[in-house]
Formats: sequence, structure tokens, C-alpha cells
Amino acid sequence: MTITGNLTRDPELRSTAGGMAVLKMGVAVNDRAKNQQTGEWEDKPNYIDVTMFGTRAEAVSRFLSKGSKVAIEGKLRWSSWETPQGEKRSKVEVVVDEIEFMSSRDGGSSSSGGSSFKESAASVAPMDDSEIPF
Repeated sequence: MTITGNLTRDPELRSTAGGMAVLKMGVAVNDRAKNQQTGEWEDKPNYIDVTMFGTRAEAVSRFLSKGSKVAIEGKLRWSSWETPQGEKRSKVEVVVDEIEFMSSRDGGSSSSGGSSFKESAASVAPMDDSEIPF
């Protein structure tokens, strides 16, 4: 799955108990829909939670901030949990395989197509599932 959009907040870099870096981001991806009342086309934002793991997550966190435009290739991951009040919750997020920066460092669009921070998932050290925080 590939998504392209802008970060809705500054990325949050944390670590698991075992020391693995975990980067959490929100990405707004626009969809276009026709307003049935006005007949006009309108942008409808979809807000996607995105997670990245490992040393790449640490490196990427230094270059992104709220508003940065990115293209992300990854896998969908579904998780569920129960709140302390006993309510069941679930969400779907994208786990990053590759990411491409589509904004320049000053926040504007890059005329050269953006900076690339692509790295094949095969070249990343394998993860121990016990390190994943969900």
C-alpha cells in the first residue's frame, strides 16, 4: 500500500523497553468527493496513523515535522485493545517499509521531486516481534 500526504503533527520518537526506536506519525491523505448539494468537488481528508521502527526511524525523525509532505509505502496492521473502562477499541495503521520526503527542508515543495530516504525492507535488520509495542 502506498499513501501520499502531509504530516498532521510532529513525529513522536520513542523506544521500546528493549531499546528499539519507534516513530509515530499522522498523515493526512486527501480524497475528492462531489458534494451532492452543491455539485462541487471537495477535498475530504483521511487521517492515517503511521509507525516506523528501528534505526531508520531515528534518522527520519530528524528531517520531518508537522506539514512535511511524504510518500509512504508499507503494510496495514490492525490492532485491538481494551480501555481501563472496559471499552473495546481497534485501529488500522500503516507500518513503513519505505518513505520518501516530498518537501524541502524549509517546508516548501522541492522542484527536484523531494529528498529520498528509501531503503528496502530486506536491508533492515529483522525485528523481534516481542519488541513491537502492541
